[in-house]
Amino acid sequence: MNLKTILEAILFVSSKPISFSLIAKRLPEFDPQDIKQALDELVKEYKENGRPIEIVEVATGYHMRTKKTYATYIERFVKKREPILTKSMLETLAIVAYKQPITKKEIDRLRGVDSSRALKGLLEKGFIRVSGKNKALSSTVFETTEIFLESFGLKSLSDLPGVSEAEELGLGSIRGCNDGYI
Repeated sequence: MNLKTILEAILFVSSKPISFSLIAKRLPEFDPQDIKQALDELVKEYKENGRPIEIVEVATGYHMRTKKTYATYIERFVKKREPILTKSMLETLAIVAYKQPITKKEIDRLRGVDSSRALKGLLEKGFIRVSGKNKALSSTVFETTEIFLESFGLKSLSDLPGVSEAEELGLGSIRGCNDGYI
């Protein structure tokens, strides 16, 4: 057996991303540089092979998944789950993602409504965290978490779509966010 096929099998059976450090720890018989090289090769091979499966590196590690272009067909065979996020939570999350670090007062101003309930839900689900207090505004400051990045298939915040693309995807109006990570 070679390292690439071992890694491929491990990624295939995992329902969640696996961090490089965990892979290296659990495969001590392989050199970490060889593991990284094999992972990079697998990512490239899956990207170029034209198959419906891809291996991607997200914030929390490597993940094997179906390509988004096949989603409408897959939905016909997979039981639909209730959405994890409400529309107000998704809109609030988009604002936090593009404007972080951001206070509750700033979120409320951008949304035009009180965001307490949406923020509470996002905190409970682990998509955002409190990153401190803005003493001048006497307000809690929020930022996204690795769970957010993982859930949306992002390696880092620089992978966020542009504001207009995000709005087209139904993330609400996040105009005024152009100074974020876009």
